[in-house]
Amino acid sequence: MKIAVVGTGYVGLVTGTCFAETGNQVICVDIDERKVEKLNNGIIPIYEPGLDVLFYRNVEEGRLKFTTSLIDGIKGAEVIFLALPTPPGEDGSADLKYILKVASDLGPILSQYVVVVDKSTVPVGTAEKVRAHIAEHAQVEFDVVSNPEFLREGVAVEDFMKPDRVVIGTRSDKAKSVMNKLYAPLVRQGNPVIFMDERSAEMTKYAANAFLATKITFMNEIANLCEKVGANVDDIRRGIGTDSRIGKRFLFAGIGYGGSCFPKDVQALAKTAQEYHYDFKVLESVMTVNNLQKTKLLPQIKDYFGDDLKGKTFAIWGLAFKPYTDDIREAPALDNIKALLAEGAKVTAYDPEAMDNVRNILGTQINYAHTQYAALDDADALIIMTEWPLFRTPDFEKMNLLLKNKVIFDGRNVYELETMAEMGYTYYSIGRQAVKSQQ
Repeated sequence: MKIAVVGTGYVGLVTGTCFAETGNQVICVDIDERKVEKLNNGIIPIYEPGLDVLFYRNVEEGRLKFTTSLIDGIKGAEVIFLALPTPPGEDGSADLKYILKVASDLGPILSQYVVVVDKSTVPVGTAEKVRAHIAEHAQVEFDVVSNPEFLREGVAVEDFMKPDRVVIGTRSDKAKSVMNKLYAPLVRQGNPVIFMDERSAEMTKYAANAFLATKITFMNEIANLCEKVGANVDDIRRGIGTDSRIGKRFLFAGIGYGGSCFPKDVQALAKTAQEYHYDFKVLESVMTVNNLQKTKLLPQIKDYFGDDLKGKTFAIWGLAFKPYTDDIREAPALDNIKALLAEGAKVTAYDPEAMDNVRNILGTQINYAHTQYAALDDADALIIMTEWPLFRTPDFEKMNLLLKNKVIFDGRNVYELETMAEMGYTYYSIGRQAVKSQQ
């Protein structure tokens, strides 16, 4: 099939590359000339494990191409995916200006029947708005379909190639046939393609992310209570995670969720509820708790060092909002860095992938280390913000020589309490009792 993907951000690039991998002819369109030039020169603008292998193979074999021309990009396309940004506005609602602008541009240049697919996460009713903008100048038949993505950064290629389910919102039999044909190679093991109306598909994406965000936030609330009553949140996680009604995933306590999806989608769903005059109390609580959770470690830091942090130097391991990505959108590390700088402290950070993105935002306000151990040199303490695997089994003897104090503030519960006690560390984590060094 011939496919056009408008937008080469995270979702668009993964979508285009993976559909090319299943034998389709894909052209990705973006107005950013510099980005398109880089992509045509083999430079991938995001870090996503496994994407590079598929990208280079399909570019080399001519199935994956890039252009800045919308007319050239959609020429002959049977399906046009809209994978454009929907950033939150000041009121929390999703901004649809990019999607609707492209929809308006598509109308007069469509030359044959095509299925236009909303791949971006969009509010309920967006498919109708897109249809109206295209229809204003369209001279041919077309359908607008809602097909939300459920990609997890760090495993997005696997999620796309082996989806748990594919959700497609359309009431058009013709569009159903096209979308079934397109997704058939990805669901050969029997995972469902679930058809529903457009509004239900749009709501499904928000409901899924809001539920997962709520699950994370609930465990963080349990963790905060554990610290007060003397319980261990890790034991509780294992105790409830084996209940098949609850499941094991998204039960890890920490310093809150971040990234491009959960914060934006929870906020947008809450805004939709407001527009329909529904008081969605659970979501309001989720947002409040998560914002407070992000800087949960700061009181612990002050408990150890006192209220005056001026002149203290803190090493930070991890800047991305989660491992296996360079994405720092809504990353808790940024909130903590800004809080420490406001207290007069100094920060030296290390992350395997995200340092360039942080440098683009913070510049020289902090120092950037070339290794995880270089970040510890002459630091007063270590703060862990992202649970990258390389942080899990460090050389503690080397760490002891570099740190001024044997103290770690762990926002991701990377280490066992017994290990920290044996190593003689003062160790603060989330939902567990602090380990106080006797040395």
